[in-house]
Amino acid sequence: MRHLVSPIALRSLDGIQVANNSHSYKLLFTLGPEGYMRPPNRTALLALMAVIGWAAPGRAAESEFSLVIEGHRFTPADLIVPAGRKIRLVIENRDPTPEEFESYPLNREKIVPGNGRVVVFVGPLEPGTYEFFGEFNMATARGRLIAR
Repeated sequence: MRHLVSPIALRSLDGIQVANNSHSYKLLFTLGPEGYMRPPNRTALLALMAVIGWAAPGRAAESEFSLVIEGHRFTPADLIVPAGRKIRLVIENRDPTPEEFESYPLNREKIVPGNGRVVVFVGPLEPGTYEFFGEFNMATARGRLIAR
């Protein structure tokens, strides 16, 4: 009987960490005396395949919203987003200098290069107001994400 995955390849995957935005898994593969996977590990392998397939781009139904940094200010300063949904936040920096998008309530920080853009995923969020700021220009670069 042929192996779909060689025992050597499985041993190299032993202890692999697989993660998406909401879950983290550590897979441990063990082989029986003949080199075949034992049944519980088939389940682990199927779970790994399901996680990878589920986390594939285009599958998630997240909403996309945009923030612009210009003149060391966020526009819009108040961004209304749906509560209970994952948000894809595209932040475009039109200034020539970098800025750091930071939010303690959202547990996010990301450097946005000058004349560049980044994507930050947040949520799903409970209804409420989540403040964010630009750490390099804290006096002017401030805003709020309002989940309704």
